[in-house]
Amino acid sequence: MSNSDSLSRRIFERAHLTGEFRLRSGQLSSEYFDKYRFESDPVLLREIAAALVAALPTGVDALAGLELGGVPLASVASQICGLPTLFVRKHAKSYGTCRLAEGGELDGKCLAIIEDVVTSGGQVIDSARELRNRGAAIVVVLCVIDREAGGAENLAKEGLVLRSLYRMSELNSRP
Repeated sequence: MSNSDSLSRRIFERAHLTGEFRLRSGQLSSEYFDKYRFESDPVLLREIAAALVAALPTGVDALAGLELGGVPLASVASQICGLPTLFVRKHAKSYGTCRLAEGGELDGKCLAIIEDVVTSGGQVIDSARELRNRGAAIVVVLCVIDREAGGAENLAKEGLVLRSLYRMSELNSRP
């Protein structure tokens, strides 16, 4: 069993739930990956972050962790690769600095968006648009799990490249 197979098995065992779940996209699903279960395990989180770092292309200035699930992934990945992390809110604050992203400037930065699970890609698209409106370029979108529910295609329509560690079908067909 390769390290990737071992990691996928441990993600599946730790985070896969069955039942009836409403996804952010509004879709109903009989299975769910509770990302907080793998993000709350320090050993598993570090291994996932290392795999995300290995998927980073060159030319990235900073990691952009999306609220909430992308933040721990981006934080640990930052520790591994040394790139700074931006913490991207779903909506800019209406008080204080009124920032969409905390941790640094956006204008002229080449970012890798970090997300946990992508279904339709809706939140990634919304965040990417806002980051671009503030002068950032999006080099890549990295996620742990692509649910294969149209997210990659929707992101591509926005000029965004999705790289996932695993697709749902791979996790479901693991040994």
